[in-house]
Amino acid sequence: MYDGDVVVIGGGYAGVRLARRLDDTARVTLVDRKEVFFHRIASLRAGVHPEWTHTPFIPYDRLLRHGRVATGKVVRIDTTERQVVLATGERLPYDVVVIATGADYPEPARFTGTTTEEAAKSFAEHQRNIATAEHVLVVGGGPGGVELSAEIRLARPDARVTLAHSGPALLDSTGSVRPGRKALAWLESHDVDVRLDSFMSPGTDFGTYRDARGAIVEADLSFWATGTTPNTLWLRLAGHGDWLNGAGHVKVDRTLRVEGRLDVFAVGDVNDVSELKITPAALAQADIAAHNIRAYLQSSGKHRRDPRFYRPTQRTPLIVPFGPADGLTVLPVPGGESAVLGSRTTTMAKAKSLMTPYMRRQLGYTAA
Repeated sequence: MYDGDVVVIGGGYAGVRLARRLDDTARVTLVDRKEVFFHRIASLRAGVHPEWTHTPFIPYDRLLRHGRVATGKVVRIDTTERQVVLATGERLPYDVVVIATGADYPEPARFTGTTTEEAAKSFAEHQRNIATAEHVLVVGGGPGGVELSAEIRLARPDARVTLAHSGPALLDSTGSVRPGRKALAWLESHDVDVRLDSFMSPGTDFGTYRDARGAIVEADLSFWATGTTPNTLWLRLAGHGDWLNGAGHVKVDRTLRVEGRLDVFAVGDVNDVSELKITPAALAQADIAAHNIRAYLQSSGKHRRDPRFYRPTQRTPLIVPFGPADGLTVLPVPGGESAVLGSRTTTMAKAKSLMTPYMRRQLGYTAA
């Protein structure tokens, strides 16, 4: 016996986790524009190395035992009729709807198109461009920019690689100077030209870039790892702009409900919870939301539960690979400065496999 209809909009890390958690207790429909799960953690390497081209794509067909996955574009949430409206005109009734549409990332950490073939073609194009470039510029010194710069350098030891970062230190979102120093030392030891305090913008000529001081960088290929944009434009266009904050994130309360809505939740990168937007946080939010959705659906039954508050993780472990066999892991230490662990821990935790076996298991597949 199922407690109600739950429609999860978005099949990223948070959406997949939540749908799987509710599959045994509710009639779950997961809606996503993509035909497969996109393992974004593996996407930077897939954009550089041909042998990784198809690694980020994991089918949804084993995710749910009882519910279903629908491929389509959601255009509106009809809160009066309690229906999710697809671009095809199909309407999905809900007792609870979850917004898990994530955020848009710069290439190559992006699923281009809606099919595996389209996304794989995009990865192959990046691989060809990197293989032939004489000078590659990476803009952004956060985890993504550092990781991508390392992947490119290891793949192209003969090319020039420049990493430009607008801040005074790499990995400055960690709140500690040690990770940035370690990343800088690795990159410079591998002949990556790291430019700090360099806010970059496209120059006036094709292939030129200019920093805030007017210095010109010429590169025949560039990647911009400078942040993400929440995928919420569709909500604004559908008349739900009041659900969003100024940055476009969905406003949620401590139970991860959209403010003022008992039956609408938002999890993962799409919401305005103040914490690093990384996978472990998305999974933790999905777990709390799953509990609270069950509590809501069972509120009048004998299995009634109280909702739980989500506590943002201000000091989250962060793993930054430098290719498949090196990197750093930032491990928060209560009451003290974070510990920075090196290549052995990082390789085992993430760098070698990029958590692919773990995510395959999450979607019902074997690790291989």
